[in-house]
Amino acid sequence: MKSEFRMPSLGADMDHGTLVEWLVHPGQQVRRGDVVAVVDTAKANVEVECFTSGVVDQLLVEPGVRVPVGAVLATITTGGPEPEPAPAAPRPAPATPATGAVPSPVTSPLVRRLADAAHVDLGTVHGTGPGGRVTHADVRAAASETAPTSAAVAAVRIRSSPHARKLAQELGVPLTGIAGSGPGGAVRAADVTAAAAAFAAAPARAGTADRTMAIRAQIATSMARAKREIPHYYLTETLDLEAALRRLREHNRTVPVAERILPAALLLKAAAMAVATVPDLNGFHTGTAFHRSAAVHLGVAISLREGGLVAPAIHDADKLTVPDLMAALKDLVARTRAGRLRAAELADPTITVSSLGEQGVDTIHGVIYPPQVALVGFGTIRDRPCAVAGLLGVHPTVTASLAADHRVTDGISGARYLLAVERLLSHPEKLL
Repeated sequence: MKSEFRMPSLGADMDHGTLVEWLVHPGQQVRRGDVVAVVDTAKANVEVECFTSGVVDQLLVEPGVRVPVGAVLATITTGGPEPEPAPAAPRPAPATPATGAVPSPVTSPLVRRLADAAHVDLGTVHGTGPGGRVTHADVRAAASETAPTSAAVAAVRIRSSPHARKLAQELGVPLTGIAGSGPGGAVRAADVTAAAAAFAAAPARAGTADRTMAIRAQIATSMARAKREIPHYYLTETLDLEAALRRLREHNRTVPVAERILPAALLLKAAAMAVATVPDLNGFHTGTAFHRSAAVHLGVAISLREGGLVAPAIHDADKLTVPDLMAALKDLVARTRAGRLRAAELADPTITVSSLGEQGVDTIHGVIYPPQVALVGFGTIRDRPCAVAGLLGVHPTVTASLAADHRVTDGISGARYLLAVERLLSHPEKLL
């Protein structure tokens, strides 16, 4: 029998999507959960999985076509045992190019960006997609074939100070291409700062402005609907982080630098665990009824490099350890900004957390992402005077806010939730 693969709904505000790229071809075996296509939701490019196992029959929509949610994109012939993963076929040798003009390889903008990042010449890549289209897998295979050996990497290692390397990582600036002004051409922190400023001042690539405007328009539509349909109420509370950050420092002294935990992970863990106190903040309101979610899939608001933001989910965040939550957060941010989100990560959030602490903001009065019913905000961690055992002291604090849907909860419920977050952070042994 045949199963239809349709354009998925990746959020309450999505009514259309654009097929960016097929990652399969007719005749290919697929298993449930395999990524088969990349879809543009107008906010982000998302990798979409199939929900059946079988053989791809027909691809009905060409890349670049915008279709409504629910439109049939492909058909899959199902039945019989689930196919085992097929062994990798040998890559055919590239044909000798003919003299004269060489046609550009058929591919998508997303694949071209991946090739640029991996320094892969698309003209040398054999496309295995429909009609010879170059896919993600083709670029990754080509990149692995041309990856430099460790000896070669060592030979061209760029001289730089530890501070410059750390700063380059924080600013997202590659050390390659930076002219060092230190002894022997070593790259200094000042060189990294100058390179970052030059990159920020560079003119936008063609199409970037249009893409940004489309993202902002989609966000505006969604947020206008949310404010119109959801009766918001807001609560804020200043939380003492003295015990939590002390515990964090103690933990970080015992692990390698790469495994150290940021305060953001503790805040996310507390926000997820506190849901157990007020479970009606965790779920979906469909317009006629509230549906509580048994699982806590924590949406995390992440800004996009081209403008706008998305809030993909960390699944079962309340059950993850804080180190695992930190690793999941790093992975989610990296994949979001690389355009490699999974469909479930956009569709599944049950409650969202937004943090603008790095921007110096103290308090967030957020707008709830429909059909969710709550949004938690965290501001900047600041030292503030506070009363400690009858004496005046100075402790690190953060302002937590809650935006909630009055159709489902009220101020008393919201206050209980913020109190639960405060108690967890005051007793960090329950978190870490």
